[in-house]
Amino acid sequence: MTELMAPEELEAALRAIGAVRYHNLHPFHALLHSGKLNRGQVQAWALNRYYYQAIIPLKDAAILSRMTDRDARRAWRQRIIDHDGDESYDGGIERWLRLTDSLGFDRDYVMSGDGLLPGTRFAVEAYLHFVRERSLLEAIASSLTELFAPSIITERVAGMLANYDFISREALSYFDKRLSQAPRDANFAIEYVKREARLPHQQQAVLRALEFKCDVLWAQLDALYHAYVSPGHVPPGVFRPEEVAP
Repeated sequence: MTELMAPEELEAALRAIGAVRYHNLHPFHALLHSGKLNRGQVQAWALNRYYYQAIIPLKDAAILSRMTDRDARRAWRQRIIDHDGDESYDGGIERWLRLTDSLGFDRDYVMSGDGLLPGTRFAVEAYLHFVRERSLLEAIASSLTELFAPSIITERVAGMLANYDFISREALSYFDKRLSQAPRDANFAIEYVKREARLPHQQQAVLRALEFKCDVLWAQLDALYHAYVSPGHVPPGVFRPEEVAP
């Protein structure tokens, strides 16, 4: 890439990445949303996804610590409150734990990470390392998967409520807030990268950062599919559905 794109062209290029690489296209999600998974497979998804949810505030704190602009910090710190909660709001992590509660998990087990797939752990921790080690611009750009989140949330909630009698709307309450939070956060991030990516190599880094984040999300589903769908190779020492009573 040798020529500088206009901000609108950069945004279009970012959206094009999501159109072909976002994890809504993964076969595991097609199974999850269409009711083709059994209860144990849904348990495995919720358990492993918790690790990603739990690390988000650490990721956002790493970004926040590098922001020198006060207004940007004010905007970004809301993300931490959204997930950790405060005295007036329970937060996304608590809401995800309600989902794992409803699926029969003990909270200490979920929060310990003892049942995680290695692929989940490696992918999520790679994301945290990326945010800590790359430029602030790249770190913020990596959050832009939120551009595509509302569509997958709508599909997920509707599909799971329609197809699984062991899933309630209350259990999926995490997603209610994300329908408004994700667009707000994505709007801040896309305007930031359009404004701050002023050189061709910076725009290229922004695009690669979003590709990396898409890969992180895709790799987590690859691990779930390999272990719990096909070929069904569950690594030693991780969650096996029969270990948690209905």
